[in-house]
Amino acid sequence: MSLRGHSLAELETFFVERSEPRYRAAQVFARIHRLGARSAAEMTELPAMLRADLDEESAFRGLGVEHRAVDESGTEKFILQVPGEGAARRIEAVWIAAEPRDEGAQDGRRTVCISCQAGCTLDCTFCATGTLPFQGNLSAAEIVDQVYLLEVLRNQRASNVVFMGMGEPFHNYEAVLAAAHLLHHPDGAGLSARRITISTAGVVTGIERFTDDGQPFNLAISLNHPDPHERVGIMPHDHRYPLEDLLGAARRYTRESGRRVTFEYVMISGVNMEPRHAGQLIEITRSMRSKVNLIPLNTDVAGMRQPSAQEAVRFQTRLVDAGVHAFNRGSPGREVGGACGMLALDRTLS
Repeated sequence: MSLRGHSLAELETFFVERSEPRYRAAQVFARIHRLGARSAAEMTELPAMLRADLDEESAFRGLGVEHRAVDESGTEKFILQVPGEGAARRIEAVWIAAEPRDEGAQDGRRTVCISCQAGCTLDCTFCATGTLPFQGNLSAAEIVDQVYLLEVLRNQRASNVVFMGMGEPFHNYEAVLAAAHLLHHPDGAGLSARRITISTAGVVTGIERFTDDGQPFNLAISLNHPDPHERVGIMPHDHRYPLEDLLGAARRYTRESGRRVTFEYVMISGVNMEPRHAGQLIEITRSMRSKVNLIPLNTDVAGMRQPSAQEAVRFQTRLVDAGVHAFNRGSPGREVGGACGMLALDRTLS
C-alpha cells in the first residue's frame, strides 16, 4: 500500500477510518506532493505513534534506483526498481535538461519523461521498448513517484512532465489520469495542465474517452507515418486502430477541447521521409489544429537507418514552407540510451 497514489478525498477516508482527524489528509498530501517527503519520519507534524505505524505499513514505500547515467547536456537516464512481491520490476525515466530560452533566464525547461507500464503492450518496429517482455501496469503511486524521486536526486523541481516513457498510457488509462491529476493538484505539485502531456501510439478508444472526460492535459499522438497502407508496417497495432479512425478521433478532440494535438513523427530514412510523405503529413495537419514534433530515429532494432542531418532539414523545410508548425526535437539523452525509443533497460545502449 502506498499513500502516494491516493487522492485527497481518499486520504481523508483513510485517516477518518483510523480515527484520526480529517485534516491529517491535507497534511500528508502536501508533504508527499508538494514537499517531496519519502517517509512518515519526515512528517513531524504527525504524532510519533502515527508516523511509526505508517512507516511499519510501508505507506510511503517508493521506487529504488538501480542505475543512472547523465550526458553532457545534463539529460539523465534512470533505471528504477518497482518494489513488490517476487522479483522487482524495472522501469526507466529520463530527466531532460534544456538550455534557457532567453539569455537572461535562470533556468531552462526541466522535463521528466515517465513510464506507465513495465515493458509495453505494443510492438512498434522502431522502438526498443517493444522488445522487452510486458510485466504489467504501474499504479498511480508508482507513476508519480518517478517525478518526485528524480526531483530529489536532481535537487530541482520539474517544470514539465511527459508520459512518453515505457508503455502505452491509454492501456493504463485509470492510473495514468489519476497520476496526472495528482501532479496537477493545486495543493500538491501544482503543475499546470498545459505542462503535462499524455502521449498515445494511437489507441482510438483512449482518445475518445480522454475527449469525453474533458481532460485538461495536452494530447500527443505518435503518428510516425501518414500513409494508411504503410503505417501498419512500422506500427502493427494500426490493424486494430486504422489511421482514418485515429485521425477522426484526433479531429474530434481538437474540435471539442479547443486545443491542438501534437503529432510525434519519428523520422526514418527510406521509410517515411519522401516528398509524398511530407505532402500527406501536410494534408493531415491542415485538417485540424496541430503541430508536429520531428524526432530522428534513435535505434536500429529493425535495421532501419537514422536520417542524416541534411535529410532531416530537408523534410522539416518541406513542412515549414507549407505552413506546418514543425519542430525537430533532436535526441536528448541518446548517448546514455535515454532518447525516444531507446528505453530498453540496457546500460550499454548509446
